[in-house]
Amino acid sequence: MEYRRLGASGLMVPALSFGAGTFGGRGELFSAWGDTDARQARRLVDISLEAGVTMFDTADVYSDGASEEVLGEAIRGRRDDLLISTKASLPTGLGPYDAGSGRARLIRAVEGSLRRLGTEYIDLFQLHAFDAGTPVEEVLAALDDLVRSGKIRYVGASNFAGWQLMKSLAAADRHGLPRYVAHQVYYSLVGRDYEWELMPLGVDQGVGAVVWSPLGWGRLTGKIRRGQPLPEGSRLHRTAAAGPPVDDEVLYDVVDVLDDLAAETGHTVPQIALNWLLTRPTVATVMVGARNEEQLRQNLGAVGWSLDAEQIARLDKASAVTPPYPYYPYYRLADFTRLNPPAV
Repeated sequence: MEYRRLGASGLMVPALSFGAGTFGGRGELFSAWGDTDARQARRLVDISLEAGVTMFDTADVYSDGASEEVLGEAIRGRRDDLLISTKASLPTGLGPYDAGSGRARLIRAVEGSLRRLGTEYIDLFQLHAFDAGTPVEEVLAALDDLVRSGKIRYVGASNFAGWQLMKSLAAADRHGLPRYVAHQVYYSLVGRDYEWELMPLGVDQGVGAVVWSPLGWGRLTGKIRRGQPLPEGSRLHRTAAAGPPVDDEVLYDVVDVLDDLAAETGHTVPQIALNWLLTRPTVATVMVGARNEEQLRQNLGAVGWSLDAEQIARLDKASAVTPPYPYYPYYRLADFTRLNPPAV
């Protein structure tokens, strides 16, 4: 397993990390993802650690906290062998301190995550969404207190717009508070919006990408193809509306190329899609999920080999879409590109 530096920090993370959204199985959305219990989770953790996948990501909203509980059971007795990443900010209830990133909420959220995970510290704590109602200085000061107390070690964000992330980084620099070293983002061959603003920001500011849903919310599994109905057992029947939008024609064009590359390389469609992401600037780690051992081992086959430049170019072309204003001139017009070339 290759290990990469997470943004401008001293934290080294594996190229592939494990997303524990399939643990717990509570609620309509997460039960569609998976219902892995502690016994099954221990086996998946075993396989991950054997392969060098040492970072495990979860959140307080995943299965109403059950994901953290199951992960905590699965890692019991081997805490020093791995990294834990978790998130908070999204609502977990209707109370005034059950949502957002205010000081009281963050302290309560971290204490709850520590309890459910059965650990004394969190390696990477990320804000799950931007809280427009709380001053960024308050958020960062609360995170600073949590870092100084030893309860969290590194901080990051997730699902922030470019201006929200930059505002937070500027405030951190201005007041000597912790900087976000990670941005957990959606990025895939059928969802390249990350490249337009967030990737250049990450390059400039030293923020590493922790990629979620790298298979396009389950669309790049190799089971969805042009002219064929959605497979009967696909979780997309229940979860498509909750995920990122995908243009069907772009999807089919990408899958056509993935099929060709699978025949050329001997690797599967998901493995190729994951491997492509690992070639992109700022990408520190790509999170893979698995409901069972077979899926996990399949995803682990995404590392240890490389696509060649011509194969990458074919995937780039098939997945490219014209960005909206103000980004498109820098991709399409030479005078703009000369001043500010795209990150990829």
